[in-house]
Amino acid sequence: MDDHEAFTRWAGERQLALLRTAVLVTGDHHRAEDLVQEALTKVAVRWRRLRDGNPEAYARQVIVRDNISWWRKHRRELVADVPDRSDASDGYGVADRRRLLDEALGALTPRQRAVIVLRYYDDLPERETAEVLGVGVGTVKSQTHLALRRLREAAPELADLLQELR
Repeated sequence: MDDHEAFTRWAGERQLALLRTAVLVTGDHHRAEDLVQEALTKVAVRWRRLRDGNPEAYARQVIVRDNISWWRKHRRELVADVPDRSDASDGYGVADRRRLLDEALGALTPRQRAVIVLRYYDDLPERETAEVLGVGVGTVKSQTHLALRRLREAAPELADLLQELR
């Protein structure tokens, strides 16, 4: 199998997983698609070096770093309208929990969101998460701690779900 075929096969197999990661990291499906396309392009250019290593880790790293760069260029101060949840019942359905989790993830910084997505959605160990983000393991641990605390504060209704993450 030549390099072109090998890359095409790999990209076809991993594209949806990379898109899921990108959507969770960005919170925006369209920007996520752009990030995945850019990551696949960068992997394709470096395929000869990456094919025998871990091209997916490199692609995730591109997605996370490009998203942080985009966020730095486009950040604006957002004032979030926090909904009154005092009348909410204890029985949340899957869709309600997902909506609450998406809102809570939106309250995180891009790096905190990336740490949570890589650690708990993509199930990467701390060391691999640190490699993808280009930081130390200690930074991953501290960012995870801060992010989980922020998630608990932003969505106390999800305390049982967050407890499962620990």
